[in-house]
Amino acid sequence: MKADKNKQITMLSKEYPNKPSIAIIGAGCSGLTTLKNMIQANVGKVICFEQNDQIGGNWLFSEKESHSSVCETTHIISSKTMSSFEDFPMPENYPDYPSHQQVWRYFHDYATHFNLFPHIQFNTRVIEAKIQENERWELTLSTGEIRMFDYLLIANGHHSKPRIPEELTSFKGELIHSHLYKTNKPFTEKKVLVVGAGNSGCDCAVEISRVAEYTAISVRNPQYIIPKFFLGKPTDTFNKGMAWLPTFISNPLRRLSVFIQVGRYKDYGLPEPDFAVTKVHPTLNSELLYKIRHGKVTPRTGIKKIEDKEVYFQDGKHENFDTIIAATGYKISFPFFSKQFIQWEEGDSVPLYLRMFHPDYKNLIFIGLFQPQGAVWPLSDYQAKLAAKYIMKKWKPEGDLKLLAEKDANDISKEFLSAKRHTIEVHYQSFMNKLKKELRKNKFETA
Repeated sequence: MKADKNKQITMLSKEYPNKPSIAIIGAGCSGLTTLKNMIQANVGKVICFEQNDQIGGNWLFSEKESHSSVCETTHIISSKTMSSFEDFPMPENYPDYPSHQQVWRYFHDYATHFNLFPHIQFNTRVIEAKIQENERWELTLSTGEIRMFDYLLIANGHHSKPRIPEELTSFKGELIHSHLYKTNKPFTEKKVLVVGAGNSGCDCAVEISRVAEYTAISVRNPQYIIPKFFLGKPTDTFNKGMAWLPTFISNPLRRLSVFIQVGRYKDYGLPEPDFAVTKVHPTLNSELLYKIRHGKVTPRTGIKKIEDKEVYFQDGKHENFDTIIAATGYKISFPFFSKQFIQWEEGDSVPLYLRMFHPDYKNLIFIGLFQPQGAVWPLSDYQAKLAAKYIMKKWKPEGDLKLLAEKDANDISKEFLSAKRHTIEVHYQSFMNKLKKELRKNKFETA
């Protein structure tokens, strides 16, 4: 949907007397469901600012470098059953793991069904967001406008600012982040090293191996690389069935299921995990292990040093490469906030209650600022429902918000291995249950 939808935008001030104004940043998956829930609850005046000319966020494929987007061959890594909005199922004719084109169409149909387009201002980037003495938000927009709002809801995602380790910057060949990977064509007949075995890293290695002269993948720490199907069904639906079991039963069952599917990782030349599957963000990929055993992708250990275009690995091996692709994650970035206001780019924790409420600013809410072991947007939907109740004063946090936010951050550090990629990690089912529990409460209930 192109930017001509802008002409339909009005502030609707006469239709919402004595109700707050709400700004949403981002019309990706989290921004869309936030907008939908605000409209459905009749919270007040609401407008969503989107920097692109279409909805979809990183599901809007583009070969341009203007925004973070999926690559040409991307399919979702959570099944359609576990990735649908509760009130808007994916079409029955979609495959178990839809393509990025199908996912974008799903979001477009969602926005059309709930009549969201009239409330989205496209081609509008929020340059600066500042809180005023009266606790309202002043937004400076790329259009030159300055607007004031009572509430600011952040749904800009967390895959926009690449993280590249310092040791890679000495490479004299081509160095790019997976953020810029769109298609495998530029790597034809090249020697390519992919650094990182997360979902992006494995996808890059698999696709590049189809055209490159030589493809290697550097894996510093053990990873669970899990096929997308188990016993003929999507793996995440199998795991959902164990969500209600106590961990001393479910964890061994999960490890057993992985062993049945792949055997021992060391047989593929990969480090063997010595921790529970639920302690890390797993990689869902059915092709990488196949490619390794067919000699199309060569596993390598972590990098020790780089000299010119020669890469030396921790096990003593060394090889010359034309290109390094750093699939090394992202920094949490809010370019519209000053760094003195909020700065979590290098932090080891993000203290937000329910991954959304800031302890110091009661009218600032984050939606989708978490990394689940599953799809983001069904959980963002529940966050948005809770945000609507909060703004309408039908729900409030129980207890000291600062302590609640710190506890949430500490729980993450206890439940997952220490790593930048786990700073905002959550367990899909338990996090959903937590949000549902809060939605059942009202402002008068106590713990």
